[in-house]
Amino acid sequence: MTHNLLKGKRGIIFGALNEESIAWKVAEKAAEEGATIALSNTAMALRMGTLDKLAEQINAPIIAADATSVEDLEKVFIEAQEKLGGKIDFVLHSVAMSPNVRKHRTYDDLDYNFLNKTLDISAISFHKMLQVAKKLDAINEWGSVVALTYVASQRTFFGYNDMADAKSMLESIARSFGYIYGREKHVRINTISQSPTATTAGKGIKDIENMMDFADKMSPLGNAVAEDCANYCVMMFSDFTRKVTMQNLFHDGGFSSMGMSLRAMNQYAKDLAPYEDENGKVIYG
Repeated sequence: MTHNLLKGKRGIIFGALNEESIAWKVAEKAAEEGATIALSNTAMALRMGTLDKLAEQINAPIIAADATSVEDLEKVFIEAQEKLGGKIDFVLHSVAMSPNVRKHRTYDDLDYNFLNKTLDISAISFHKMLQVAKKLDAINEWGSVVALTYVASQRTFFGYNDMADAKSMLESIARSFGYIYGREKHVRINTISQSPTATTAGKGIKDIENMMDFADKMSPLGNAVAEDCANYCVMMFSDFTRKVTMQNLFHDGGFSSMGMSLRAMNQYAKDLAPYEDENGKVIYG
């Protein structure tokens, strides 16, 4: 069921790769709600993924760009306005990658060149995106910019590695730039802290399946899936959230407010229950 929440609005979605991507789901939902959209990802991602399928499905132009390149971002915002017929009303930043995670470098043994790439791709690209849009005056007043983040920005999660540092920076950029862009242009900037989600990038995180199971057991509403996140993003793009800015909005079924749930406690107790091995020896835990 659609509500035309984004009827007449124009948006840019950065980071959709394939049907597992949250950005893909956001683009689909935004189009259902009446928006016209431009899609952007790197040339390599376009070769690896299936973005052409989404573009055909929602009748959206694809503008290849490296989100860490100011020149490429200028191209995206200029071409998107030309192709969509006017200024942009909403932007999704769903861009993240850690070479250290991919190369299985632990947090106490980081490759610093990789760390610089992690921060540039996953966080500084957000600043570049906002700075380019503002200088070009590419976003309409009361426009909405959303970036996707994760609770590891504020709490320690084994295996999330230097992506946690990147997400912390991402959220800080949303607050700092949100003040300036809001004051001068009434553009609002927020981050959505999503449940762990099995996207292509998410699957690269160590023990992601266990992380998702733990979060699901801890969350009173269970994990939010990609489709749920898409619905939330659409609401944040809409006029119903005009006065929401500079916020980190948790969309995680209540996980971020939990200490210990009954399901998690029962699982913990079960896993620590004594048992006998094949030789009859009692093992604890």
